Amino acid sequence: MLRVMSRRGDDRITWDEQKVLAGDPEATAAIREAERIFATAFRVEPGKPSQRIDQFDQTAEQIVMVPRVVGG
Repeated sequence: MLRVMSRRGDDRITWDEQKVLAGDPEATAAIREAERIFATAFRVEPGKPSQRIDQFDQTAEQIVMVPRVVGG
């Protein structure tokens, strides 16, 4: 799951890794979309501290993205 924090709360892109491996077009499209919007992200796993990642990891259980803060 890729979670992107936004004005609407958080947007989620999900996929099934087994379907990706099987070549399912919908799961593959979700991976491509997640890779397209990936920037500064954190890998989140239950019972472990969040880990900043710089490269998309399609095997991560959950990825949280935080948009850059703009203001003055």
